[in-house]
Amino acid sequence: MTRLDLSRRTLMAGAGALAAAASLDLPLGIAPAQAQGAPVNQNPGFYRYKVGDITVTAINDGFARRPLEGFVRNAELADVKKAMEQAYLPSDALSITFTTLAIQAGDKLTLIDTGNGDSGAPTSGAWLKNFRAAGFDPKNVSSVVFSHFHGDHINGFRLKDGTAMFPNAEVMVPAAEWAFWMDDAKMNAAPDAMKGAFAGVRRVFGPVAKDVKQFEAGKEILPGITAVAAPGHTPGHTVFAVASGSGKLMIMSDTTNHPALFVRNPDWSAVFDMDGPQAAATRRKLLDMVSADKMQVAFYHAPFPATGHIARDGNGFELVPVQWSSAI
Repeated sequence: MTRLDLSRRTLMAGAGALAAAASLDLPLGIAPAQAQGAPVNQNPGFYRYKVGDITVTAINDGFARRPLEGFVRNAELADVKKAMEQAYLPSDALSITFTTLAIQAGDKLTLIDTGNGDSGAPTSGAWLKNFRAAGFDPKNVSSVVFSHFHGDHINGFRLKDGTAMFPNAEVMVPAAEWAFWMDDAKMNAAPDAMKGAFAGVRRVFGPVAKDVKQFEAGKEILPGITAVAAPGHTPGHTVFAVASGSGKLMIMSDTTNHPALFVRNPDWSAVFDMDGPQAAATRRKLLDMVSADKMQVAFYHAPFPATGHIARDGNGFELVPVQWSSAI
């Protein structure tokens, strides 16, 4: 056998020999990680990148695991499992990550969504720690912009005990989203499964309702940030186009959930999409646009740091992650 003649059997045999040697404490020069007291926590979850003169910082808020069964409304479970396997992901459950954005333009600090606060899964709620680790202070946030009103996007604005996390920030929301969730008639007519979501919106925004600034899609709401209507996931779901110099970024919000499922299969509908067909139409339109324009994208539920580009792939698309860089 030549040095390059490595069959799978040879590789497996070699792995077995290493394992046996390790069990006998032989001096192979390779110490098992557990013998070194390896830590079990990751580094703080933030990542910075530039869009022209604007600095964007992705802030991770942990994750929540959800069973795969029933997650995609209009696809067979076998097909969903196959898509997960093709992405080298578990075929029984999906880890849904949460990533907000902090945008620094001049002396202004703007947040796009606020994470779960203390109301999410036990594996979420890391946002404030990561935000502070990135060098930020909640009192210095000038604007909080919401894409839509699902709890994992708004609950970080106000904790369970009523604490307002950003005392000096203006609050900006999509007008169509506000009109839906703050409508008493819609709340009273909602199925029982949705009444908690209506109550959550009012808990978060009720104390500041008179000061909330509503914005329309198609307009620049802050310097370099334009709201783009993206209905379907919720009635007023909004994405944001960020532009500075030659830099362009589309903040996709919840246009897709995990890209391995919904970027590759844009016509699939997640259980969270309130209007599945409309969400799919919006998704395909936006993915087609950003791929054609070669815009960088940022997702709320993509693997951290949740940014990259979109490439066409047959009838679907593919997320091409950015290359991690130590330089901003």
